[in-house]
Parts: sequence; structure tokens; C-alpha cells
Amino acid sequence: MANEMERDNKVYIAINSDIHDGFLTLQWALKRWNSHSITIVILYASNNICKDYVVTPMGKLPRGSVNEEKLKDLEKLEEAKNQKILWRYKVFCGNVKVEAIKIERYDESIQKFMVDLIYGLKINKLVISLTFMKPSSWKSRSAISGSFFVHRQKPEFCELFIICGGKLVFLREGNNEGLIEDDQGIMVAKSRSMRQSFRDLVIKMFPENSSKLLKNQSDLSSSSTSNIVEFDQWEKYKKEIDNYMCQLLSSNFEEIDDFVADEILHKNIITELVMAENMTIQEKKEALRIKFLEIKEAIQLSREEAKSHVEGQAKAQWAITLCTRRAEEIDGCINDELARKPDLKRELDTTKDELSELHTEVEVTKSKLSSILELQHELSIKMQLSSVARSRAEVQLEKVLKQRMDTVKEIEEFRGQRDVLRRRITFCREKDAIGNASMLIEPRLEYKEFSAAEIRTATDGFSNLMRLKSGGDWTDVYKAKLHHTSVAIKLYSSADVDSEDTFLAKVKFLSLMRHPHMLSMIGYCSELRCIVFEYMHNGCLRDILFSGTRGSKRRNYGLNWQARICIVANVCTGLCFLHRAKPRPVAHGNLNPSKILLDRNNMAKIYDVRIPLSCDKSDLRSDIRAYGNLVLQILTGRNWAGLVEEAIMMDQSKLIEVLDPMAGEWPLDIALELGRIGIKCLSIHEDKELNMTNLAREMEKVKKLADEIVANGECVVANGRNLDDHEDSTEFPNFFLCPILQEVMKNPHVAADGFSYELEAIEEWLKNGRDTSPMTNLRLKGNLLTPNHSLRALIQDSQKRQSTSTR
Repeated sequence: MANEMERDNKVYIAINSDIHDGFLTLQWALKRWNSHSITIVILYASNNICKDYVVTPMGKLPRGSVNEEKLKDLEKLEEAKNQKILWRYKVFCGNVKVEAIKIERYDESIQKFMVDLIYGLKINKLVISLTFMKPSSWKSRSAISGSFFVHRQKPEFCELFIICGGKLVFLREGNNEGLIEDDQGIMVAKSRSMRQSFRDLVIKMFPENSSKLLKNQSDLSSSSTSNIVEFDQWEKYKKEIDNYMCQLLSSNFEEIDDFVADEILHKNIITELVMAENMTIQEKKEALRIKFLEIKEAIQLSREEAKSHVEGQAKAQWAITLCTRRAEEIDGCINDELARKPDLKRELDTTKDELSELHTEVEVTKSKLSSILELQHELSIKMQLSSVARSRAEVQLEKVLKQRMDTVKEIEEFRGQRDVLRRRITFCREKDAIGNASMLIEPRLEYKEFSAAEIRTATDGFSNLMRLKSGGDWTDVYKAKLHHTSVAIKLYSSADVDSEDTFLAKVKFLSLMRHPHMLSMIGYCSELRCIVFEYMHNGCLRDILFSGTRGSKRRNYGLNWQARICIVANVCTGLCFLHRAKPRPVAHGNLNPSKILLDRNNMAKIYDVRIPLSCDKSDLRSDIRAYGNLVLQILTGRNWAGLVEEAIMMDQSKLIEVLDPMAGEWPLDIALELGRIGIKCLSIHEDKELNMTNLAREMEKVKKLADEIVANGECVVANGRNLDDHEDSTEFPNFFLCPILQEVMKNPHVAADGFSYELEAIEEWLKNGRDTSPMTNLRLKGNLLTPNHSLRALIQDSQKRQSTSTR
């Protein structure tokens, strides 16, 4: 099947050394099958040296008239010429696959060879140039008759196309002659049988001697008519010597016939002489006379033939002279060709070198192209991988953006809740703090005892990552999460509680301390001697007032003057609650900024109240004095109250110079009133009637005055901080803080639970063998950590804005 398809795709084109005609024939074939995938097989008829004669630029010479050395040179020259012509044919075909078959023109019957070739190669498509069928010798058929012969003898599976001058022509027979017509029915050429006498041939060859030759050859006309050679009209004037050779060959045939006739006549005479022995004498005489007359006539005829032979010898001498002159001319041409042979050889070598260079360039180009294709393949693979990675990153970015939008939405909801809670807090603050003392009369034990395992799990085995600092020093307080609630767990050493009874007494005492401005106890663990308190997100007041440079969320964090007034009022309410407790008052005993904790809204709560063994008026006065010192520290932001006292003594306007600039522009009346209350508390030994109930009333007045100032628009307050506008806020959003460290993240990464953590904190969390989420306490689906570049950019941008506003 494959061989049949290959044969169907092959087109055989028969052409010769005529370059112009060959190009026209190839052009027709390429145009005819331009839409098909074909293979062209060139049947090239080369101009080889014939067995009988040699073709030279001066014509044809008998092969025997050229020596062997010159004959070999002519053969090499002819072979090079054929190779060059064949190479030009292949180049002309361009990108079409080309094969070549050389046909030797020794064959006298090229048409028979073509028919045999069709059957041998099973040619389906054959294109023949009309010049290809041109006869190679005078004995062969003409090009037209040869074409008709191939047309008649070819098998049915072969399609034959005859091309003349680059156009397709058609064969037609009629009236004993062959016609060639084009596609419009116009006759291009025809072929017919013609017989011509030697006399007519000589007249056309030698018109100047025509009368003499006609006279001398009149007796030979009858014998030469049977040996006339068929030639085309245009070839008769080109091949004089060939015609004469034909004449000589015809004459030789006549001589052979005459010789045979004489032999037959001689045998007949001998036969008759033998037969005459049976005749009478008279019959013999008569027969001899008749035979004598016949012999006499034969002698006369022989004399005339001898005369014609003499004339033929003269003609032969003339032909020999002409051939000799032509041979000399051909020798000269051969010598010229041999002289050009070195130049042709050099040109051939140059062409070969150029072909070799072109071949080398093609190989180099192929190698470069192969490298480029390999590089293109690698780049294509990398682009595919990049596209996949990009699509994954885009999907992840969409998830992060969605989480961010959800977070922003939650923030807005929290802000609304915050406003509601503020209103509720304001409402609660307006109640008399004394009314809350009733909680001590009927205490509700809403605390829980936790197991040691729960405490260790919540604190990650009391890891330093969970440990809280105060003033840069480690404390015994750990941040943790119990039942999805942030708590602070404080460990008590043997120095704090020397026995379990003492510890339980402290737990019982703290459980009774129920007030909005007292730190609430959530539960305890008797095994580990630790107490669980509510977690205050903004830490202690000391860190805010006296720590100007920290690496946490409180960096450059300042309380404005209204928030400070609220803190002073909160602490005053809390102390009033302790001093008015029943059945006996309770003194804090160590009130200072480190014992005041702030929640997210900067609401102050007092903690670390000592168990009241015995409490007298001196202890209560000590708390009032500590409260006065606290008020002055909040005013100045410094740990020395003497500055305020000196400023008030010298000049009230000097008070502005010692106020804390982080609080903003204090209203002078409020600042003076707070300074007066602070100094009054420090001078309690002069005013023995001063108590926390009176101070609470005074502080309530100051707070109302501050609220009126804010309400009148004299100062803008938001979330308890100074805000000239939203961009100047020094508070970071909650999602900027690491849920584990509660500090602003520097390198946030998203864990499998969808929350962002500081990289070092979450890695430490996972290294310790935990597989649960710090936020939800649910099992994590994996340990993959993805950098949260968007959140990191937001944090850095916020820090830049805050640093700019601070400057």
C-alpha cells in the first residue's frame, strides 16, 4: 500500500539538455501539481558520445576519425556539462523533492526504450518534452512519430502529457499523418512519410553543381529510390556529411545487389550450357548467338557502371576532402576546449568550495535553530509553570482580599458595637459607685477552678512567648486563651502565699471584689497556685506613661487629656469602692501606675489588692496620698510630682510647660483643677476630713466639665486618643497585632486556620508539637505558612504615617 501511494505521488518528466525547453516543461509540471505533495523524477537524456560518430561544436564526425585521448576528454567534458544542467534542473524545482534518472542516447529507438521504462517502473504520470523525442540518428523516427509510438504502446494506467514550448499539446491521427494540436485546436506540427531521391538531396545540398550531378546520376535514379532516408525538412541543410554517408551506404547496397545478380546470371549460363548438350548443332548456334548478344549488352552495361564508379570516386574524394577540413576544424575546437579545461576545472573547484561552505553554513544554521528550539521549549515550560504559579497566587490573593474585606466589615461592625458600648459605659459611670457595694453583701461565686492540664495547655507549658512584660521586665503573668477567651494567668510563688489555705483565702477575697473598675477574677488552679484574671489588652498605665520607645503596639502611644481624666475618675471610683466596703473598709496599700490596667477602651481597673488583715485610717490616708501622686504623674507624664507643685506655686501659666505633650493641649482650667486635687491629696495630713467619697464628687465635676468642652467642639476626641484626623491615630487596628504576642507584626504569615501571625511566634508554636489553632483551638489542616504581603504593606504604611505625624 505504501509503495502504491509513493508511485501515485511521483511525476516523471522526460527532458534533455535544452535548458530553455527543460525549464518550461518543469514549470508546467510544477504549476499543474502545485496543490499536491509530489516527487519529481527527471528522466534526463544526456548528450553522450555515440557509438558511430562524435558530436562536436562543428558538427558530427565519425568516431574512428578522433583519437582515444581526445575522445576521453570529450566524454569528461560532456559528463560535466550534463551534471551542471541536471543540477540547474534540481535547483529550479525549489522545495519539491527531486530524483533523477539518466538515459543514455546510444539507443537508436528512444520511443521503445520509453515504453519499456513505463512498464518497468510502473509510471502513472509521464510528462514528455517534444524535444526529448528528437531522433539521435538518421535511422530513428522523428520526434512526432516517436511521440505517437509511445502514445499507442503505453499501458492504460499511465497518463501521458506532451509539452511543446511549455504548453500542453494533443496528438491526433488522420489521413495517414500525425498531427499535434494545442488546447485551442490549432495545429502545431505534423508528421508524414516522405521518400526522396539522392538526386533531389544533392540538388539541395550543392545547388551550384546541381546540373552536372543530375546528368551524371540519371542512370542511378532507379536503384537509389529504394534506399532514401527519412529526414525532417530543417535537418537536411545541417547534416551534409550524414546525407552523403547515407548515399554511400545506399550505393553499397546496390553494388551488393548487382553482384548477386551477376552470380545468378553466371549460374544460369552454366546451366544453359549444360542443357545445350542435348540440343542440335543448329539450336546450339542460335542459342550461342542469343547469349553472345546478352553478354555484349552486359559488357556495355558494365562499362557504363564503371564510368559511374569513376564519377563516384571523384565525389568520394571531394567528400573526403570536406571531412578532412571539418576534422581539422573540430580538432581546433577540441584544442580550445582542452585549453579551457583548467579554467573550467578551477571554476568547478570554486563551485564545489562554495557548495561546501553553503553546506557548512546550513549545518551551523541547523545547529543554531536546534538550540533555539530547545531554548524555546524550555521557555515555554517555564512560562507554563509561571502561569500556573501566577494563577495560584491570584487565587490566594483573591482569598486574602476577601478575608481583608471581611475583616474590614467586621471592624465596621465592631466600631458600631464600640459606640453602643461607649454609651452603655457612660451610662454605667453615671451611677453612683456606692451602689455597687451591694455586690459584696450577696456575693455570687461566678468563678471556676481549672485543672493543671488546662492551664499548661493554655500557656503552652508556661512558654516565654506567652509571658507578659512590664516595664521591660518579665512578670509571673502569662497571656492565654481559655474557652476562646483571652485571659491573664498569674502564678503565685511561696513567697506570696506560704500555704494552700492562704491561697484559697486570697481566691475567696478576690472573688468578692466585683466592681467595674476592679480587675475581675475568672477562676483559679489550686494545684499550680495560679489565678485567672480577665485580660487587659492595653496593659498597665506605667508602660504607657513612662515608656516612650517600645517595639510593641504602644510605640509612640499617648493618652490624650480626656482619656487621662477618665482614668483618674475610674481609679477614684475604684478606691472609693474599697474604702466604703462593708463590714470594714479595704485599703489597696500599694497604689501606683503599675497597678492600674487598661482595657481596649482605656477603661482603668485596679488590681493586686492585698488581703486586709487589719485596716485603719492611716492605711486609707496612704491610699489617698498615692492617689494624689498618681494624678500628678498622669498630668506630667513623669514620675516626680514636685514639678506641678512648684509650677502652681510660682505661676499658674508655668503649669503648661510641665504638662505631658503626649496628652495634647490641656484646657488650663481642668489642668489646674487636677493639679489642685493632686496636691490636696498629698497634703492629707493638713486636711484630716478628706476622704475618697469627697474626691469622687470633685472628680465627677471635673469629668463633666471635660465632656462639655469636648461636646462644644473645642477638641476632637476619638476612642480616647488625640486625633486631628483619622490619619493621625496612633492606635493600630486589632488585625495588625499578632494573636500570640499581642504586638504589631513585622513579618505576618497566614496559617492554615486563615489567621495571620508573626512568623517567629507561629513557628515556635508549631515546633512545640501543637497542631491546633491559637485562635480557634481547632486542629490545623497543615503547617503551611504563606507570607501576607498585603497586611505587611498596610502595617508599614500605617507606621510611616504615624512616624510622619509624630515628627
